Amino acid sequence: MNQQLKNELQSMQQEDQRVLQELIDSGELRANDYHPRMKAVHEKNNARIKEIINQYGWPGFSLVGKEGSSAAWLVIQHAVLDTDFMDKCLPLLQDAINRGESEGWCLAYLQDRVLTMSGKPQIYGTQHDIDENGIAYPLPIEEPANVETLRKEVGLESLSDATRRIQERHNTTVANRRKNNG
Repeated sequence: MNQQLKNELQSMQQEDQRVLQELIDSGELRANDYHPRMKAVHEKNNARIKEIINQYGWPGFSLVGKEGSSAAWLVIQHAVLDTDFMDKCLPLLQDAINRGESEGWCLAYLQDRVLTMSGKPQIYGTQHDIDENGIAYPLPIEEPANVETLRKEVGLESLSDATRRIQERHNTTVANRRKNNG
C-alpha cells in the first residue's frame, strides 16, 4: 500500500469536507450557488486527482486502502467543473469494482452525477435538488420502479432515507443562515 498517497487523498477529502462544513455552519452554502471557497478547493483537488489517475489509474484498495479509495472517489465526485474527466473515470471505477478494488455505491453516485449534469435521468437516485419551498427531491430517475432494488444492490440506503438526510442537511444550513444573519 502507498501510505503517502493514501494520506494525501485523505487530506484532500478532509479539506473538501472541512470547507463544506464551515459553509453549512455559517449559513453561506446556498442550494443553487457554487461558493467561491468550495470552487477553489474543488479546482485544486481536481488538478491533483488527474495527476494521480494518470499515474496509477483508479486508486483502489490495494494501492491506498478503503479509506484512501473512498477519498479519491469523493474528490472525483466533486470535480463538477470537469464532467469530461468525471465521465472518463467511470470505466476506470467499473474496472476497479470488477477487480474488488472499489465499491458499487461509488459508481452509483458518480454515474448519476455524470448523467444528471448532462441533462439525463439518473439510475440510482443519488442526485437531489432543493425546490423553491426548500424541499429536497431526487432529480429525474430513469426507472423509478426499480430504483430501490438497484440502490440495494450497490449498498445504498433507501431513496426516502437519502432524501430525508439531504433535507435535514438543507434545514441545518437554512437555520444557520438565519441565525448568523439575524
